[in-house]
Amino acid sequence: QVQLVESGGGLVQPGGSLRLSCAASGSFFTINTMGWYRQCPGKQRELVASITTGGHTRYADSVKGRFTISRDNAKNTVYLQMNSLKPEDTAVYYCNTAPSLSSAWGQGTQVTVSS
Repeated sequence: QVQLVESGGGLVQPGGSLRLSCAASGSFFTINTMGWYRQCPGKQRELVASITTGGHTRYADSVKGRFTISRDNAKNTVYLQMNSLKPEDTAVYYCNTAPSLSSAWGQGTQVTVSS
């Protein structure tokens, strides 16, 4: 059974930084592209960053240059470093494979950017 646990969210002022972590159970982590998704209030969940098993990354235009995704296959963990945060980055952030597995969604971690 796949289990994903996100952490690292919180309240931060505009321009601040946060680092999210996602710990994955099971061997599926090392054979899949992983992604960070977010669901902003009133909007559909969207993919903001992904990373292949080989370390190739892709980003949504809205976060390009500000967010960095990385992974540690030895720890079954994927990270999202978020810099220069904006109020519009406020959302619940989730990790999952990319494309996503419907059975793998975790609880997510809330990120609130506000002064």
